[in-house]
Amino acid sequence: MTDTNDERLRGIRITNTQGNVTIGDDNTVTNTVHVGGGPRDPRQEELLRAVRRFRTDLRAVVETEETAALDGELAETEAEIERTGEAAPGRLARLRQSLADAGNVAGLLASGVAVGQVLGTLLGG
Repeated sequence: MTDTNDERLRGIRITNTQGNVTIGDDNTVTNTVHVGGGPRDPRQEELLRAVRRFRTDLRAVVETEETAALDGELAETEAEIERTGEAAPGRLARLRQSLADAGNVAGLLASGVAVGQVLGTLLGG
């Protein structure tokens, strides 16, 4: 039984940890983080660069519902490549549809054309 009035225990609070915690003497903590599965496919790297450029260029365009949705899809694509090393086929298809939905905006910006071209190589067409 722990005495809650024990002076040694007062002031110790551990909440919302997102890592390793150890309390006491002679403890050892090892934290190994594995990110991605090795080097990325060069086409995925090319897509990541194109997506980043396009997102930057989109900031100069008057925002519409379609361009906002496109930027959201670009952000999700970027995050997925960063997290897993590649954008899954479903993600690529959604990005392609968002490009189509945004209409002329993607075609007016060279970075949008670049994203479309890389998608074409990844999706085959």
